[in-house]
Amino acid sequence: MTRVKTDERIVVAMTELLRRQGYAATGIKQVVETSGAPIGSIYHHFKGGKRDIAAAALRQSGTAYGELVGMLLAPYDDPADGIEAAFVAAAETIEQGGWLNMCPVGTVAGEIADAEPDLREIAAEVMSSWIDTGAALFTARGLPEADARSLMTAAVSALEGAFIVARTQRSTDAILAAGRAMGCYARALATPARAEPISEAGEVRR
Repeated sequence: MTRVKTDERIVVAMTELLRRQGYAATGIKQVVETSGAPIGSIYHHFKGGKRDIAAAALRQSGTAYGELVGMLLAPYDDPADGIEAAFVAAAETIEQGGWLNMCPVGTVAGEIADAEPDLREIAAEVMSSWIDTGAALFTARGLPEADARSLMTAAVSALEGAFIVARTQRSTDAILAAGRAMGCYARALATPARAEPISEAGEVRR
């Protein structure tokens, strides 16, 4: 059996606590209890205590979510199909998980945007990386770069907002509706390029 390093246990514990209850409600004592690490180990690995652990948790969970974005979107040649499928998967996951918070990054970002500028900057970097990942996939599937970035920015924003509504209403309706809306947006962006007539010589008629 692979032994998990102490610092990794601490970060995993913080990630779960952030996901469940946010930054302000999470204390070092809870991190100690959840991780099973001695309090001395906390400050040995993370000199800045709670803030440093939260920073590591945001970066680690952000990377994991970024990889998930790629996995969900990559199988689909049509960006609209990929987005709609990703939102359906998110709806199923949050419902099966008992409406627990899906994304610690979004939760913490909304909570500490003004109070913890260093953590806000990390959250901003994470979200930008998600947008970069999705935009690159959409560009590879034929969307102009500006449209691809706009689409992915809208999709991330819609999903984060839909998580809040879904948890509040205990319903997946908001996530599924947001997914359909983003699918429509993706198709609207793709339509002009597809609709332009092609001449017999293979040139696009303007």
